[in-house]
Amino acid sequence: MSYGGGGYGSRGGGGGGYGNDGYRSGGRQDYNGHSNGHSNGYGGGGGGYGGGGGYGGGGYGGGGGGGDRMSNLGSGLSKPTWDLSKLPKFEKSFYKEDEAVASRPASEVERFRRDHQITIAGQDVPKPVETFDEAGFPRYVMDEVKAQGFPAPTAIQSQGWPMALSGRDVVGIAETGSGKTLTYCLPAIVHINAQPLLAPGDGPIVLVLAPTRELAVQIQQEITKFGKSSRIRNTCVYGGVPRGPQIRDLSKGVEVCIATPGRLIDMLEGGKTNLRRVTYLVLDEADRMLDMGFEPQIRKIISQIRPDRQTLMWSATWPKEVRALASEFQTDFIQVNIGSMDLSANHRITQVVEVVSEGEKRDRMIKHLEKIMDNKENKCLLFVGTKRVADEITRFLRQDGWPALSIHGDKQQNERDWVLDQFKTNKSPIMVATDVASRGIGPGPDYWDQFQIGSVDATDSPAASFSMERARINMLMAPISAAGTCSIATRFLELTYCDKDVRNITHVINYDYPNNSEDYIHRIGRTGRAGAKGTAITFFTTDNSKQARDLVGVLQEAKQQVDPRLAEMARYGGGGGGGRYGGRGYGRGGHRGGGGSGGGANAMPLGNRRW
Repeated sequence: MSYGGGGYGSRGGGGGGYGNDGYRSGGRQDYNGHSNGHSNGYGGGGGGYGGGGGYGGGGYGGGGGGGDRMSNLGSGLSKPTWDLSKLPKFEKSFYKEDEAVASRPASEVERFRRDHQITIAGQDVPKPVETFDEAGFPRYVMDEVKAQGFPAPTAIQSQGWPMALSGRDVVGIAETGSGKTLTYCLPAIVHINAQPLLAPGDGPIVLVLAPTRELAVQIQQEITKFGKSSRIRNTCVYGGVPRGPQIRDLSKGVEVCIATPGRLIDMLEGGKTNLRRVTYLVLDEADRMLDMGFEPQIRKIISQIRPDRQTLMWSATWPKEVRALASEFQTDFIQVNIGSMDLSANHRITQVVEVVSEGEKRDRMIKHLEKIMDNKENKCLLFVGTKRVADEITRFLRQDGWPALSIHGDKQQNERDWVLDQFKTNKSPIMVATDVASRGIGPGPDYWDQFQIGSVDATDSPAASFSMERARINMLMAPISAAGTCSIATRFLELTYCDKDVRNITHVINYDYPNNSEDYIHRIGRTGRAGAKGTAITFFTTDNSKQARDLVGVLQEAKQQVDPRLAEMARYGGGGGGGRYGGRGYGRGGHRGGGGSGGGANAMPLGNRRW
């Protein structure tokens, strides 16, 4: 596709169905040029989608629809009474310490943990392994691992594999991209192969709960890759797609179910599956699930699982809410932490923080892009605070000749797929995004069913039904500002299903600073992955001054240079200038005092080419 054309909407494609394995067998979706804009901002009444041919005719209506489905989710599930003496026995302890590991002196083990920033907690934590062979996996697992060409286990794998294989309940705290998925996937395969075969009507043996669709699909890819030699069947259960293929998978029987909480409860209430056979439970990105308000659903799901199961909980952070969940649902758990428990960023990332005014941001952004795009191999992920600003910046960049595309929760699924494909293949090396892209950019739509407008499961993807059910989102989450954001869970409202595994992002630009420093770390963590180096450039205004102290701490911990003006803000704190955008705010029917957010940012023709 050329940049001089129409951007999104200039390309067609084949139809394509799904083979028996659930993977798409035909061509890509037909990208027929949906303008996807909202020309009048948020309307005040019952608008819904505009009627002018694309999605840009009438803006979003402010009226809500339906009831509060989230609050009643799971109300039809009765809590089983578990009598362990009558439950079938199962195996969960498989670890046999390798001779080399057993003979390794305590001083050497301590040095290994120190060198790899591994800290442990709990009783009788097994020693870490230093090679794949020391982990003691069966050959059918090891052959798959070695075929991938990994040189050695990551830190979380070295310590986490012996812990998981021992049958103990485990808590693992590690940054995104640390290799934690394989830390629980490979022991899960061993666990499954030690259990009796599924009988008709049985539910899964392994259940993995994940906060978002993109992470769930990423986990499924790993399970599929390493479980194929054992003929382990899996399915991925999430909202935003038709239920039919998921129901068919569950009815045929799967050993592994990867699910988002809302859609799984929907399946349980409908009698489409059960959790009576689950003996290996994984909560991945537990902190994110709690951030997104899934705790009631997690509790209802766990109540359906036998209490003597093995439970593994993984998280990037260790806040009190996650600690409480672990204490309640895990028994005598052992814990592994990778890196500092303080707020910290990847040390391979060069962090540049510039204190600027709101009016200086665009010029600074262009200056940085000119340097970044000198290298045609570079990719830049540019974060903004709201969907409207994402489209504004994208239009500005495209008019100035930069091949930028935007992705956020108001985009239709096929447009999001297309944008991520353009970004991954470097046809459009600048992607403007809301916070959704800061976590788990997963594998592509070839692993997905077709997105279906109007059948969105709001428990998993509220932003996708935002226009139709704004009132429901208000009830579910927290008050939404006139700008369309939520102070507690902006990431949730901005939820977009990122669909490509983009590993080589070289630069991140924080055009707008996020709501907190945890989100800052998640954003910049999209670069510097898999041992590579990266650069993160952040624009920081006086309106962000309340975050200055935390940010300075992150920079100092990573031994980064601190702007003296930022250090001064950290010392004295103080308020901002009346809102992120200089006190003008957003009107409900307009933007910066009127004139609504124009439509079709990704379809904007490029100006004189800059790249």
